[in-house]
Amino acid sequence: MAKGFQTLKGFRDFYPEDCAARNYIFNTWRRVAHRYGFVEYEGPVLEPTDLYKKKSGDEIVGQLFCFTDKGDRDVSMRPELTPTLARMAAARQRDFKKPLRWFSIGQFFRYEKHQKGRGREFYQFNCDILGEESAAADAELAALAVDIMRELGFNEEDFRLRISDRQAWTNFATDKGVSDEDLSTFLQIVDKMERTKPEDFAKALAPFSIEPTDIEAFIASGADASENLQLIVNDLTARGMGDYVEVDLSIVRGLAYYTGPVFEIFDIGKGMRAVAGGGRYDQLLGLIGGVDMAACGFAMGDMVITDLVRETEEPGEMMAEVVAESQSVEVYVVVADEEKRPEASRVIQLLRDSDLRVASSMTPTKLGKQFQTAEQMGAYCAVLIGSEYPQVTVKNLVAREENTCDVEEVVDEVTDTIVESEMVSLGILDNPEGVEAEEGKSS
Repeated sequence: MAKGFQTLKGFRDFYPEDCAARNYIFNTWRRVAHRYGFVEYEGPVLEPTDLYKKKSGDEIVGQLFCFTDKGDRDVSMRPELTPTLARMAAARQRDFKKPLRWFSIGQFFRYEKHQKGRGREFYQFNCDILGEESAAADAELAALAVDIMRELGFNEEDFRLRISDRQAWTNFATDKGVSDEDLSTFLQIVDKMERTKPEDFAKALAPFSIEPTDIEAFIASGADASENLQLIVNDLTARGMGDYVEVDLSIVRGLAYYTGPVFEIFDIGKGMRAVAGGGRYDQLLGLIGGVDMAACGFAMGDMVITDLVRETEEPGEMMAEVVAESQSVEVYVVVADEEKRPEASRVIQLLRDSDLRVASSMTPTKLGKQFQTAEQMGAYCAVLIGSEYPQVTVKNLVAREENTCDVEEVVDEVTDTIVESEMVSLGILDNPEGVEAEEGKSS
Protein backbone atom coordinates (compact mmCIF):
# COMPACT_ATOMS: atom_id res chain seq x y z
CA MET A 1 0.00 0.00 0.00
CA ALA A 2 1.42 3.38 -1.02
CA LYS A 3 2.34 5.75 1.76
CA GLY A 4 0.06 8.78 1.86
CA PHE A 5 1.26 12.35 1.98
CA GLN A 6 0.82 14.44 5.13
CA THR A 7 1.07 18.14 5.87
CA LEU A 8 4.47 19.44 6.87
CA LYS A 9 5.08 19.87 10.59
CA GLY A 10 3.71 23.21 11.76
CA PHE A 11 1.46 23.67 8.72
CA ARG A 12 -2.30 23.21 8.54
CA ASP A 13 -5.07 21.96 6.28
CA PHE A 14 -8.25 24.03 6.35
CA TYR A 15 -11.27 21.81 5.78
CA PRO A 16 -14.57 23.63 5.18
CA GLU A 17 -15.44 23.97 8.89
CA ASP A 18 -11.89 25.19 9.64
CA CYS A 19 -12.04 27.67 6.78
CA ALA A 20 -15.40 28.93 8.04
CA ALA A 21 -13.96 29.47 11.53
CA ARG A 22 -10.94 31.27 10.05
CA ASN A 23 -13.20 33.51 7.96
CA TYR A 24 -15.25 34.31 11.05
CA ILE A 25 -12.12 35.61 12.77
CA PHE A 26 -11.01 37.48 9.64
CA ASN A 27 -14.43 39.10 9.19
CA THR A 28 -14.42 40.24 12.81
CA TRP A 29 -10.96 41.78 12.45
CA ARG A 30 -11.96 43.53 9.24
CA ARG A 31 -15.33 44.75 10.56
CA VAL A 32 -13.87 46.35 13.70
CA ALA A 33 -10.94 47.89 11.81
CA HIS A 34 -13.33 49.53 9.34
CA ARG A 35 -15.42 50.79 12.25
CA TYR A 36 -12.31 52.64 13.47
CA GLY A 37 -11.65 54.20 10.06
CA PHE A 38 -8.72 51.95 9.07
CA VAL A 39 -8.08 50.99 5.46
CA GLU A 40 -6.71 47.67 4.26
CA TYR A 41 -3.38 47.12 2.53
CA GLU A 42 -1.15 44.16 1.70
CA GLY A 43 2.48 43.45 0.90
CA PRO A 44 4.39 40.62 -0.78
CA VAL A 45 4.83 37.25 0.92
CA LEU A 46 8.46 37.10 -0.26
CA GLU A 47 10.96 39.83 0.65
CA PRO A 48 14.75 40.26 0.62
CA THR A 49 16.21 38.62 3.73
CA ASP A 50 18.17 41.80 4.41
CA LEU A 51 14.90 43.62 5.15
CA TYR A 52 14.33 41.42 8.19
CA LYS A 53 17.99 41.55 9.20
CA LYS A 54 17.79 45.34 9.14
CA LYS A 55 15.02 45.32 11.71
CA SER A 56 15.96 42.34 13.90
CA GLY A 57 19.63 41.57 13.29
CA ASP A 58 21.35 38.52 11.82
CA GLU A 59 19.92 36.21 14.50
CA ILE A 60 16.50 36.43 12.82
CA VAL A 61 17.78 34.19 10.02
CA GLY A 62 17.42 31.13 12.25
CA GLN A 63 13.65 31.77 12.40
CA LEU A 64 13.16 32.34 8.67
CA PHE A 65 12.15 30.19 5.75
CA CYS A 66 14.92 31.65 3.59
CA PHE A 67 16.56 30.51 0.38
CA THR A 68 18.47 31.70 -2.67
CA ASP A 69 16.06 32.15 -5.57
CA LYS A 70 16.72 31.51 -9.28
CA GLY A 71 18.00 35.06 -9.63
CA ASP A 72 20.66 34.30 -6.98
CA ARG A 73 18.92 36.57 -4.46
CA ASP A 74 18.72 35.85 -0.72
CA VAL A 75 14.98 35.95 -0.01
CA SER A 76 12.65 34.94 2.84
CA MET A 77 9.01 34.11 3.35
CA ARG A 78 7.74 36.91 5.53
CA PRO A 79 7.74 36.21 9.29
CA GLU A 80 5.99 39.52 10.06
CA LEU A 81 4.61 42.59 8.28
CA THR A 82 6.09 45.59 10.13
CA PRO A 83 9.30 45.81 8.01
CA THR A 84 7.22 45.67 4.82
CA LEU A 85 4.88 48.35 6.20
CA ALA A 86 7.84 50.57 7.04
CA ARG A 87 9.27 50.09 3.53
CA MET A 88 5.94 50.83 1.83
CA ALA A 89 5.04 53.82 3.98
CA ALA A 90 8.48 55.38 3.59
CA ALA A 91 8.39 54.93 -0.18
CA ARG A 92 5.13 56.86 -0.65
CA GLN A 93 4.67 58.76 2.59
CA ARG A 94 4.06 62.05 0.72
CA ASP A 95 1.09 60.51 -1.11
CA PHE A 96 -1.00 59.92 2.01
CA LYS A 97 -2.64 62.23 4.51
CA LYS A 98 -1.30 61.72 8.03
CA PRO A 99 -1.89 59.88 10.17
CA LEU A 100 -2.06 56.66 8.19
CA ARG A 101 -4.53 54.18 9.65
CA TRP A 102 -3.71 50.88 7.93
CA PHE A 103 -4.52 47.26 8.64
CA SER A 104 -3.77 43.97 6.94
CA ILE A 105 -4.72 40.29 7.25
CA GLY A 106 -2.17 37.92 5.77
CA GLN A 107 -0.21 34.70 6.05
CA PHE A 108 3.23 34.51 7.68
CA PHE A 109 5.94 31.92 8.17
CA ARG A 110 8.40 31.26 11.00
CA TYR A 111 10.73 28.31 11.33
CA GLU A 112 10.30 27.61 15.03
CA LYS A 113 9.07 24.90 17.35
CA HIS A 114 5.48 23.90 16.71
CA GLN A 115 3.30 24.07 19.84
CA LYS A 116 -0.22 24.97 20.94
CA GLY A 117 -1.12 28.37 19.56
CA ARG A 118 2.07 28.62 17.51
CA GLY A 119 2.74 27.12 14.08
CA ARG A 120 5.25 27.54 11.32
CA GLU A 121 2.60 29.18 9.20
CA PHE A 122 -0.11 31.42 10.60
CA TYR A 123 -2.42 34.26 9.72
CA GLN A 124 -2.11 37.59 11.46
CA PHE A 125 -4.06 40.82 11.80
CA ASN A 126 -1.76 43.84 11.76
CA CYS A 127 -3.06 47.28 12.64
CA ASP A 128 -0.90 50.41 12.67
CA ILE A 129 -1.10 54.20 12.94
CA LEU A 130 1.74 56.11 11.28
CA GLY A 131 2.52 59.82 11.48
CA GLU A 132 1.01 60.54 14.92
CA GLU A 133 3.27 61.19 17.91
CA SER A 134 0.54 61.58 20.53
CA ALA A 135 -0.23 58.69 22.88
CA ALA A 136 -3.82 59.17 21.72
CA ALA A 137 -2.83 56.95 18.79
CA ASP A 138 -1.67 54.25 21.22
CA ALA A 139 -5.00 54.55 23.05
CA GLU A 140 -6.89 54.24 19.78
CA LEU A 141 -5.10 50.99 18.94
CA ALA A 142 -5.60 49.63 22.45
CA ALA A 143 -9.32 50.41 22.20
CA LEU A 144 -9.52 48.68 18.83
CA ALA A 145 -7.89 45.58 20.30
CA VAL A 146 -10.38 45.55 23.18
CA ASP A 147 -13.28 45.98 20.76
CA ILE A 148 -12.13 43.01 18.71
CA MET A 149 -12.22 40.87 21.83
CA ARG A 150 -15.69 42.16 22.75
CA GLU A 151 -16.92 41.63 19.19
CA LEU A 152 -15.85 38.00 19.50
CA GLY A 153 -18.00 37.65 22.64
CA PHE A 154 -15.41 38.09 25.40
CA ASN A 155 -16.07 40.26 28.45
CA GLU A 156 -14.04 41.77 31.30
CA GLU A 157 -13.97 38.41 33.08
CA ASP A 158 -12.20 36.80 30.11
CA PHE A 159 -9.24 39.05 29.31
CA ARG A 160 -7.12 42.06 30.27
CA LEU A 161 -5.30 44.71 28.31
CA ARG A 162 -1.99 45.03 30.13
CA ILE A 163 -0.08 48.20 29.26
CA SER A 164 3.40 49.46 30.03
CA ASP A 165 5.85 52.03 28.68
CA ARG A 166 9.18 51.11 27.15
CA GLN A 167 10.38 54.72 27.51
CA ALA A 168 9.65 54.65 31.23
CA TRP A 169 11.88 51.59 31.51
CA THR A 170 14.58 53.33 29.49
CA ASN A 171 14.43 56.30 31.87
CA PHE A 172 14.62 53.95 34.87
CA ALA A 173 17.63 52.11 33.42
CA THR A 174 19.43 55.35 32.62
CA ASP A 175 18.86 56.62 36.15
CA LYS A 176 20.35 53.36 37.43
CA GLY A 177 23.44 53.80 35.29
CA VAL A 178 22.70 51.28 32.53
CA SER A 179 24.62 52.27 29.40
CA ASP A 180 23.00 52.64 25.97
CA GLU A 181 24.98 49.60 24.80
CA ASP A 182 23.58 47.45 27.62
CA LEU A 183 20.03 48.79 27.52
CA SER A 184 18.66 46.13 25.16
CA THR A 185 20.15 43.31 27.24
CA PHE A 186 18.73 44.79 30.44
CA LEU A 187 15.24 45.14 28.96
CA GLN A 188 15.30 41.56 27.69
CA ILE A 189 16.14 40.38 31.23
CA VAL A 190 13.18 42.32 32.62
CA ASP A 191 10.92 41.05 29.83
CA LYS A 192 11.67 37.45 30.88
CA MET A 193 11.25 38.16 34.60
CA GLU A 194 7.96 36.26 35.00
CA ARG A 195 9.49 33.18 33.36
CA THR A 196 12.76 33.30 35.33
CA LYS A 197 13.50 31.82 38.76
CA PRO A 198 14.04 34.57 41.40
CA GLU A 199 17.65 33.55 42.05
CA ASP A 200 18.43 33.52 38.32
CA PHE A 201 16.75 36.89 37.88
CA ALA A 202 18.85 38.41 40.67
CA LYS A 203 21.99 36.92 39.13
CA ALA A 204 21.14 38.40 35.71
CA LEU A 205 20.67 41.86 37.25
CA ALA A 206 23.88 41.78 39.26
CA PRO A 207 26.17 43.16 36.49
CA PHE A 208 23.98 46.27 36.39
CA SER A 209 24.14 46.78 40.19
CA ILE A 210 20.37 46.64 40.29
CA GLU A 211 18.43 44.64 42.86
CA PRO A 212 15.17 42.79 42.20
CA THR A 213 13.60 45.02 44.86
CA ASP A 214 14.44 48.05 42.68
CA ILE A 215 12.56 46.44 39.78
CA GLU A 216 9.62 45.54 42.01
CA ALA A 217 9.37 49.08 43.37
CA PHE A 218 9.36 50.54 39.86
CA ILE A 219 6.67 48.11 38.68
CA ALA A 220 4.56 49.06 41.71
CA SER A 221 4.58 52.71 40.63
CA GLY A 222 2.09 51.82 37.89
CA ALA A 223 0.70 54.62 35.76
CA ASP A 224 2.65 57.19 37.77
CA ALA A 225 5.76 56.02 35.91
CA SER A 226 4.65 57.69 32.68
CA GLU A 227 2.45 60.56 31.50
CA ASN A 228 1.66 58.55 28.38
CA LEU A 229 0.33 55.70 30.50
CA GLN A 230 -1.91 58.11 32.37
CA LEU A 231 -3.22 59.53 29.09
CA ILE A 232 -3.96 56.05 27.69
CA VAL A 233 -5.68 54.85 30.86
CA ASN A 234 -7.80 58.02 31.05
CA ASP A 235 -8.73 57.73 27.37
CA LEU A 236 -9.79 54.09 27.65
CA THR A 237 -11.69 54.79 30.87
CA ALA A 238 -13.59 57.58 29.11
CA ARG A 239 -14.59 55.06 26.43
CA GLY A 240 -16.04 52.76 29.10
CA MET A 241 -13.16 50.30 28.78
CA GLY A 242 -11.54 50.93 32.15
CA ASP A 243 -12.50 47.50 33.49
CA TYR A 244 -10.41 45.84 30.78
CA VAL A 245 -7.22 47.83 31.46
CA GLU A 246 -4.40 46.97 33.83
CA VAL A 247 -1.16 48.95 34.06
CA ASP A 248 1.57 46.33 34.35
CA LEU A 249 5.11 47.59 34.01
CA SER A 250 6.40 44.02 33.91
CA ILE A 251 5.24 44.07 30.26
CA VAL A 252 8.35 45.17 28.39
CA ARG A 253 8.14 43.27 25.07
CA GLY A 254 11.69 42.25 24.35
CA LEU A 255 11.83 43.48 20.76
CA ALA A 256 14.41 46.25 20.60
CA TYR A 257 12.56 48.53 18.20
CA TYR A 258 9.82 49.52 20.70
CA THR A 259 10.28 53.09 21.92
CA GLY A 260 7.19 54.00 23.99
CA PRO A 261 3.91 52.56 25.26
CA VAL A 262 3.50 48.81 24.77
CA PHE A 263 0.52 46.56 25.47
CA GLU A 264 -0.56 42.95 25.38
CA ILE A 265 -3.94 41.26 25.67
CA PHE A 266 -3.93 38.26 28.02
CA ASP A 267 -6.71 35.78 28.61
CA ILE A 268 -7.61 35.24 32.26
CA GLY A 269 -7.18 31.71 33.59
CA LYS A 270 -6.80 29.75 30.35
CA GLY A 271 -3.03 29.34 30.68
CA MET A 272 -2.25 30.68 27.23
CA ARG A 273 0.21 33.29 26.01
CA ALA A 274 -0.67 36.82 25.04
CA VAL A 275 -3.51 36.92 22.52
CA ALA A 276 -2.25 40.16 20.95
CA GLY A 277 0.54 42.63 21.46
CA GLY A 278 2.21 45.72 20.12
CA GLY A 279 3.47 49.18 20.90
CA ARG A 280 5.18 52.30 19.65
CA TYR A 281 8.15 52.07 17.27
CA ASP A 282 9.01 55.65 16.28
CA GLN A 283 12.46 54.87 14.87
CA LEU A 284 11.74 51.95 12.54
CA LEU A 285 10.70 53.94 9.45
CA GLY A 286 13.90 55.93 9.72
CA LEU A 287 15.93 52.74 10.05
CA ILE A 288 14.35 50.98 7.06
CA GLY A 289 13.20 53.80 4.80
CA GLY A 290 15.15 56.86 5.91
CA VAL A 291 11.95 58.71 6.80
CA ASP A 292 11.36 60.21 10.24
CA MET A 293 7.79 59.20 11.06
CA ALA A 294 6.19 58.24 14.37
CA ALA A 295 4.47 54.86 14.36
CA CYS A 296 2.63 52.42 16.61
CA GLY A 297 0.78 49.20 15.98
CA PHE A 298 -0.22 45.76 17.20
CA ALA A 299 -0.78 42.27 15.84
CA MET A 300 -3.11 39.38 16.65
CA GLY A 301 -2.51 35.88 15.28
CA ASP A 302 -5.27 33.52 14.22
CA MET A 303 -4.12 30.42 16.10
CA VAL A 304 -4.24 31.64 19.71
CA ILE A 305 -7.44 33.67 19.31
CA THR A 306 -9.24 30.80 17.54
CA ASP A 307 -8.25 28.38 20.30
CA LEU A 308 -9.40 30.84 22.93
CA VAL A 309 -12.75 31.40 21.21
CA ARG A 310 -13.37 27.66 21.07
CA GLU A 311 -12.46 27.19 24.73
CA THR A 312 -14.70 30.01 26.03
CA GLU A 313 -18.42 29.31 26.24
CA GLU A 314 -20.16 32.37 24.77
CA PRO A 315 -17.55 33.22 22.11
CA GLY A 316 -17.45 29.54 21.12
CA GLU A 317 -21.22 29.41 20.71
CA MET A 318 -21.19 32.59 18.63
CA MET A 319 -18.56 31.20 16.28
CA ALA A 320 -20.24 27.80 16.04
CA GLU A 321 -23.50 29.45 15.00
CA VAL A 322 -21.81 31.47 12.25
CA VAL A 323 -19.83 28.44 11.06
CA ALA A 324 -22.99 26.33 10.87
CA GLU A 325 -24.81 29.03 8.91
CA SER A 326 -21.92 29.44 6.48
CA GLN A 327 -22.09 25.74 5.66
CA SER A 328 -25.85 25.70 5.11
CA VAL A 329 -28.14 26.74 2.28
CA GLU A 330 -31.33 28.75 2.53
CA VAL A 331 -33.25 27.01 -0.24
CA TYR A 332 -33.24 23.52 -1.71
CA VAL A 333 -34.92 23.04 -5.07
CA VAL A 334 -36.58 19.61 -5.30
CA VAL A 335 -37.05 18.19 -8.78
CA ALA A 336 -40.19 16.04 -8.64
CA ASP A 337 -40.44 15.57 -12.41
CA GLU A 338 -37.20 15.01 -14.36
CA GLU A 339 -38.81 16.39 -17.50
CA LYS A 340 -38.99 19.72 -15.67
CA ARG A 341 -35.26 19.83 -14.81
CA PRO A 342 -34.59 22.72 -17.25
CA GLU A 343 -37.37 24.68 -15.55
CA ALA A 344 -35.84 23.79 -12.17
CA SER A 345 -32.51 25.22 -13.38
CA ARG A 346 -34.32 28.45 -14.27
CA VAL A 347 -35.83 28.66 -10.77
CA ILE A 348 -32.46 27.94 -9.16
CA GLN A 349 -30.88 30.80 -11.10
CA LEU A 350 -33.76 33.17 -10.28
CA LEU A 351 -33.21 32.51 -6.58
CA ARG A 352 -29.42 32.81 -6.79
CA ASP A 353 -29.77 36.08 -8.70
CA SER A 354 -31.68 37.30 -5.65
CA ASP A 355 -28.61 36.55 -3.49
CA LEU A 356 -30.05 33.42 -1.91
CA ARG A 357 -27.96 30.34 -1.12
CA VAL A 358 -29.48 27.54 -3.19
CA ALA A 359 -28.66 23.87 -3.82
CA SER A 360 -30.34 21.04 -5.69
CA SER A 361 -29.68 17.47 -6.81
CA MET A 362 -27.63 17.27 -9.99
CA THR A 363 -28.92 13.87 -11.09
CA PRO A 364 -32.27 12.04 -10.82
CA THR A 365 -32.89 11.39 -7.12
CA LYS A 366 -35.82 9.99 -5.17
CA LEU A 367 -38.12 12.62 -3.71
CA GLY A 368 -37.58 11.51 -0.11
CA LYS A 369 -33.82 11.58 -0.54
CA GLN A 370 -33.99 15.15 -1.88
CA PHE A 371 -35.99 16.34 1.12
CA GLN A 372 -33.57 14.53 3.44
CA THR A 373 -30.66 16.31 1.79
CA ALA A 374 -32.47 19.63 2.14
CA GLU A 375 -32.79 19.05 5.88
CA GLN A 376 -29.18 17.96 6.20
CA MET A 377 -27.99 21.09 4.42
CA GLY A 378 -29.97 23.27 6.84
CA ALA A 379 -32.35 24.69 4.25
CA TYR A 380 -35.17 26.86 5.56
CA CYS A 381 -37.42 25.90 2.69
CA ALA A 382 -37.75 23.64 -0.32
CA VAL A 383 -39.14 24.62 -3.73
CA LEU A 384 -40.88 21.69 -5.42
CA ILE A 385 -40.73 21.67 -9.24
CA GLY A 386 -43.12 19.13 -10.78
CA SER A 387 -45.65 18.53 -13.53
CA GLU A 388 -47.75 21.47 -12.28
CA TYR A 389 -45.08 23.96 -13.44
CA PRO A 390 -45.29 26.99 -13.80
CA GLN A 391 -47.04 26.48 -10.49
CA VAL A 392 -44.47 25.59 -7.81
CA THR A 393 -44.79 24.54 -4.17
CA VAL A 394 -42.76 26.29 -1.46
CA LYS A 395 -42.40 24.17 1.69
CA ASN A 396 -41.37 25.77 5.00
CA LEU A 397 -39.09 23.10 6.47
CA VAL A 398 -39.10 24.72 9.92
CA ALA A 399 -42.81 25.51 10.41
CA ARG A 400 -43.92 22.53 8.26
CA GLU A 401 -46.20 24.71 6.12
CA GLU A 402 -46.47 24.91 2.34
CA ASN A 403 -47.87 27.32 -0.24
CA THR A 404 -48.33 27.18 -4.00
CA CYS A 405 -47.47 30.10 -6.25
CA ASP A 406 -46.67 31.00 -9.81
CA VAL A 407 -43.00 30.77 -10.75
CA GLU A 408 -42.88 34.53 -11.30
CA GLU A 409 -43.73 34.97 -7.61
CA VAL A 410 -41.32 32.34 -6.30
CA VAL A 411 -38.61 34.77 -5.15
CA ASP A 412 -41.06 36.78 -3.02
CA GLU A 413 -42.69 33.62 -1.64
CA VAL A 414 -39.33 32.07 -0.74
CA THR A 415 -38.09 35.29 0.86
CA ASP A 416 -41.21 35.50 3.04
CA THR A 417 -40.85 31.83 3.96
CA ILE A 418 -37.23 32.28 5.02
CA VAL A 419 -38.16 35.24 7.23
CA GLU A 420 -40.93 33.21 8.85
CA SER A 421 -38.59 30.24 9.35
CA GLU A 422 -35.98 32.43 11.03
CA MET A 423 -38.63 33.86 13.36
CA VAL A 424 -39.76 30.35 14.30
CA SER A 425 -36.15 29.30 14.90
CA LEU A 426 -35.61 32.32 17.15
CA GLY A 427 -38.82 31.62 19.07
CA ILE A 428 -40.44 34.88 17.88
CA LEU A 429 -43.24 32.89 16.24
CA ASP A 430 -44.41 30.34 18.78
CA ASN A 431 -46.37 27.20 17.94
CA PRO A 432 -47.06 27.97 14.24
CA GLU A 433 -50.21 26.58 12.67
CA GLY A 434 -48.22 24.38 10.33
CA VAL A 435 -46.59 22.55 13.23
CA GLU A 436 -49.96 22.03 14.85
CA ALA A 437 -51.30 20.64 11.60
CA GLU A 438 -48.37 18.24 11.31
CA GLU A 439 -48.80 17.11 14.89
CA GLY A 440 -52.51 16.64 14.26
CA LYS A 441 -51.78 14.39 11.28
CA SER A 442 -49.42 12.22 13.30
CA SER A 443 -51.95 11.82 16.07
